[in-house]
Amino acid sequence: MYKSILRPILFQYDPERIHHLTFKMVRSLCKIPLTRSIIKNIYGVNDPRLEREVFGLTFKNPVGLAAGFDKDAKLYNELSDFGFGFIEIGTVTPKPQDGNPKKRLFRLKADQAIINRMGFNNEGVEATVERLKKNKGVLIGGNIGKNKVTPNEQAVEDYKICFDALFDYVDYFVVNVSSPNTPNLRALQDKEPLTALLNTLQEKNKEKGNSKPILLKIAPDLNNDQLLDIITIVKETKIAGIIATNTTIERKNLKSNEEVTKEMGGLSGKPLTHRSTEVIRFLSEKSNKAFPIIGVGGIHSAKDALEKLDAGASLVQLYTGFIYEGPQLIKDINKAILKRK
Repeated sequence: MYKSILRPILFQYDPERIHHLTFKMVRSLCKIPLTRSIIKNIYGVNDPRLEREVFGLTFKNPVGLAAGFDKDAKLYNELSDFGFGFIEIGTVTPKPQDGNPKKRLFRLKADQAIINRMGFNNEGVEATVERLKKNKGVLIGGNIGKNKVTPNEQAVEDYKICFDALFDYVDYFVVNVSSPNTPNLRALQDKEPLTALLNTLQEKNKEKGNSKPILLKIAPDLNNDQLLDIITIVKETKIAGIIATNTTIERKNLKSNEEVTKEMGGLSGKPLTHRSTEVIRFLSEKSNKAFPIIGVGGIHSAKDALEKLDAGASLVQLYTGFIYEGPQLIKDINKAILKRK
């Protein structure tokens, strides 16, 4: 129904506008009595064999929603009804910011892809915290970043603010230094500033007494030497794991209209499938599976998800695949995992 009826209609309109409209529709729908139970019955796969123990947390299944979809934690309770094992909110910054000028979100239908240059648009960490106080048992990841106006030399302060504010309301943290849509942000992936940032957050973790897992989200555009540096950084800072990968700035072998493929921003979806799996396999093999990896990037089928799990991922996340394939994809992945048991 989604792919044959709803998607063709939704894809006729501006993607950012449709995103907000869909949120309103789902929220309104879920207020109707019994609707949420019906959604859970249709898409949920409840089986203890799907449970995963990863970095000290119990995930009811290994399929999560990636950051960027529910930036401000407005719909995480309802989205969890579609069968997700966990929801990652954000990227959240200390202060509210509008993000980059519109138009900033583009569909590449021929490639089953999206280009975005949103620029960490969000309502700020305090607004997010207020919404997370209404959590009804959803396992939440908190993806944190810096404000655009904050220079890199002071970026650590922004991450500390978000870490402190979200600490009591998320189950794990994700440090985002890999978005291509905030000027100079990816410079923080360099070994020295990244090690300093992660060590600072780990110190804050110790101060809290009951530390939370901290993960690092990396770009797919890192070369092998840089990926080896990431392995070293994980070992030195003792963070919990890696999310591989964010969006790419590459534009190779695209089929869509050249006008849209030239848009600035991060590319996600099918064109990223192979590269993100490559990065997962490289990190897993070169580190001797020393840390958990959450695999994300180009998952449009159960087969894509299984390939990432086989490459070394402990969990997977959806974003663009969820938009193109609909909630049936979550169910298909979980059913495929059970077939292997």
